[in-house]
Amino acid sequence: MAFMPSDAREPKRATRARMTASQRREQLLEVSRGLFAEKGFDGTSVEEIAARAGVSKPVVYEHFGGKEGIYAVIVDREVQALTAALTGALAEGGHPKVMVERTALALLEYIEASEDGFRILVRDSPVAQATGTFSSLIGDVASQVEHILAEQFKRNGLDPQVAPLYAQMLVGMVALTGQYWLDARSPKKADVAAHLVNLAWNGLSGMEKRPTLTKG
Repeated sequence: MAFMPSDAREPKRATRARMTASQRREQLLEVSRGLFAEKGFDGTSVEEIAARAGVSKPVVYEHFGGKEGIYAVIVDREVQALTAALTGALAEGGHPKVMVERTALALLEYIEASEDGFRILVRDSPVAQATGTFSSLIGDVASQVEHILAEQFKRNGLDPQVAPLYAQMLVGMVALTGQYWLDARSPKKADVAAHLVNLAWNGLSGMEKRPTLTKG
């Protein structure tokens, strides 16, 4: 019986390819994104991020300086994605009712494609995160919508000066409905958008010029 060296009898261990700095950064972002969506900013620790990514804490600090840095990058990416979707729907122009439909669908489609990202955006941001919050994003979209509403108000003999107020109402309604649909996922996306537009458009089309509260 021929003698075989020990290293020949033992199976070779598969060597794991070392990640590049860019690949490691993206891995940490993906891991952190899931944790922030699940536990929130305050409930997530650098230790958890490192453990789930299979690295040491110094690696996380080396790439981002801490969880605040990771969070800022994630929020910035999500804000850019959602802003592009919403402004794209508005930029196409067309009949105002169609624009409301497209905007509602754009938000619901973003939620469907980026559930974790939307959960992160609608959570309270840390104090250090002064910009890029969901509320500031919705405010930006409302600013675009108010110009559209102002034109419609003029055509219908309504006061265009209150258009900013109605823009906040309209965009806020769509955003809050999106938060509800995030967990409910019923009815279907197109049906939710249709109901949103039904309330928004039919409500706008029947508005009074000088609304007052009904006195008891």
